[in-house]
Amino acid sequence: MKKVLSLLLAGVMCAGLLAGCGQTTPSSTAAPGSTAGSGDSTPANKTIDTLRVAFVPSREPDEIITATEPLKQLLTDELAKLGYDVGEVDITVGTSYEAVGEALSAGTADVGLIPGGTYVLYDDGCDVLLTATRDGLSIDSDNAKDWNDNAPTEPTTEQVTGYRALMIAGPSEKGKALAAKVNAGEALTWEDVSGANWSVANSSSPAGYIYPSLWLQENFDKNITELPHAVQSDSYGSAFARLASGQVDVLCTYADARRDYVDEWTGEYGMTNSIWDDTAVVGVTPAIYNDTISVSKTSPIMDDDFKAALSEAFINIGNTEEGKEVIAIYSHNGYLPAQSSDYDSERAAQEMIQSLNSAG
Repeated sequence: MKKVLSLLLAGVMCAGLLAGCGQTTPSSTAAPGSTAGSGDSTPANKTIDTLRVAFVPSREPDEIITATEPLKQLLTDELAKLGYDVGEVDITVGTSYEAVGEALSAGTADVGLIPGGTYVLYDDGCDVLLTATRDGLSIDSDNAKDWNDNAPTEPTTEQVTGYRALMIAGPSEKGKALAAKVNAGEALTWEDVSGANWSVANSSSPAGYIYPSLWLQENFDKNITELPHAVQSDSYGSAFARLASGQVDVLCTYADARRDYVDEWTGEYGMTNSIWDDTAVVGVTPAIYNDTISVSKTSPIMDDDFKAALSEAFINIGNTEEGKEVIAIYSHNGYLPAQSSDYDSERAAQEMIQSLNSAG
């Protein structure tokens, strides 16, 4: 099993590396149906009454809605240049990751900004268009102690197509005990981790569930469902709130999450020390392929021409400062074209998780 996991996780890292090589940004094209060099004979733009864009609740829903409000006009403007007049851009946040996947499959959402794990679960009903790029981090080590010795993590100018999941211990007595053992260079045991209260995300979340489960399998030959004290948080914000209050000792999250919640830690969550002083990394996964922009296969407005225009519109938005401010809510910095096979390693991970859950 460990050999299989090693090959699988190596494949994830390779997939992330390949995504950054050999792919090109589509060049601008004439509006669908236009004729180059025909002067005034260029047809009028096609009309889209409503474009429905759904986000997963990886941050607080109100925060996502507020941050992405400018995206409505940005998309409208970019699509107009590419041959489509959009009457309204409707942005919603799903009640869960699965809810967004189901909306794409049902055609009640046209576009979804979803993790790779959610995409592969619902790829019968949606197509992947783009993969997000993120700022790299100043720390990128397999060793949890390195993250603690060199904290805080800082962004770099390098753009990456993958990110790590971290298991982060909080300021509770048990959390501090786990951190002390890791920082002393000692390996954690199953008794150590099973005795802690864990916060996990829903089962389609790569950083909050899937890859932490693979980490448990690799290190302890255990499934995440075998953790006797685990609760599912509906967002990373609520997970960090629980960590700060001591309701949980460890949470599973993406590598730069503490940077995203540094202000809430001493503000909304009422902590005296900084998040970097109160928390420590106790586990690290290999790289996870970045989030997707995926589109519904059953949406009545989605054809090849419009998908091409959407792809170019999002890429163009990600190349502007105003656009970067909007997509920063998901720690995205830009977008590159994607294809279904980029997420084959994620499919393998999902299959293993489902197999492990069935066995359990």
